Amino acid sequence: MMSEIETATFAGGCFWCMVRPFDTFPGIQKVLSGYTGGTVANPTYEQVKSQTTGHTEAVKIWFDPSVVSYRQLVELYWQQTDPTDDAGQFQDRGSNYRPVIFVNSAEQAQIARDSRDALQQREQFDKPIVTQIQVVQPFYPAEERHQQFYKKNPERMAQEEAGGREAFIKQHWQED
Repeated sequence: MMSEIETATFAGGCFWCMVRPFDTFPGIQKVLSGYTGGTVANPTYEQVKSQTTGHTEAVKIWFDPSVVSYRQLVELYWQQTDPTDDAGQFQDRGSNYRPVIFVNSAEQAQIARDSRDALQQREQFDKPIVTQIQVVQPFYPAEERHQQFYKKNPERMAQEEAGGREAFIKQHWQED
């Protein structure tokens, strides 16, 4: 019997940087860059970047729960973000880069809350965890040029990750 594909939606700064870690993880069927959490239908990149729509850049992930659990995806999410910075992520500043876990069920909400609380209790960071957990909202796919950006523009991706994300991940998540 095949399991049904489920979805997860995460905002963690620049969506270009959020695709690869999930796209290359076992059990992931698809990762789509887009916009969510705002008030304008079908926003453009330029509108979202202007911080006038209320949207944040995010990724929507289709996954096979018989291969990878939602809990595992949340744990992977934490390792891609600075959960103590609600004003953006790394070099990307503004509300359109805020970190949010968008949940689509009571089960996802409980897993996300439990995971956030456990992360806070580990005292891994000097500041409190501020990543929001919100009910999923309409998700609008980003323009084609933003999809699978890490594959299309590897040099630019390297520049983006060198803007603080890569060093933060090494400092807080990778063992020496």
